[in-house]
Amino acid sequence: PIQSAYFGRKIAEGSATMDSFWLAIESSWIAAEIGATWWFPLIESVHVLSITFMLGAIVMLDLRLLSWAALAYSIERMSKELVPWSAMAFVVASVTGVGMFITRASAHVDNPALQIKLLLLAAAGCNIAYCHSKVLPTLASVDDKQPVSLKARMCAALSLSLWCGVMLAGRWIGHII
Repeated sequence: PIQSAYFGRKIAEGSATMDSFWLAIESSWIAAEIGATWWFPLIESVHVLSITFMLGAIVMLDLRLLSWAALAYSIERMSKELVPWSAMAFVVASVTGVGMFITRASAHVDNPALQIKLLLLAAAGCNIAYCHSKVLPTLASVDDKQPVSLKARMCAALSLSLWCGVMLAGRWIGHII
């Protein structure tokens, strides 16, 4: 009982420290400037556009890996042309996402939709790392007429599922309190 009371108090103290941290972030001059001006809708619009570019590139490559679209293009060519666009758009989406987050950091950090989105983003990142390090290199020498490996198709299907989840969770952030 003494130990659990001690650890409970330590957890509560840590929680209060984190609450202060999130409140300090949302009280910063930049968070106030974004949240109280035309910057917020601009940042939100850029966020949506960057996500659109990113997902467009990801979906096209995933559909090619699933052999559902763009069969006239090699996987290697699509990967070389689409991945840089997707990566650049992800950076922009991340920066704008942080910009929106800091305006209400103390509320957003407890939002289950944001927590799910971040979890799905982490899973999507792991899938991307695995696919680009282990799967795509093996497909560089594959003839475009050959069927794509089951591993590649599973990566693509998982990618589509995870990114759909990220998008849905992102949409729910503003509607779950």
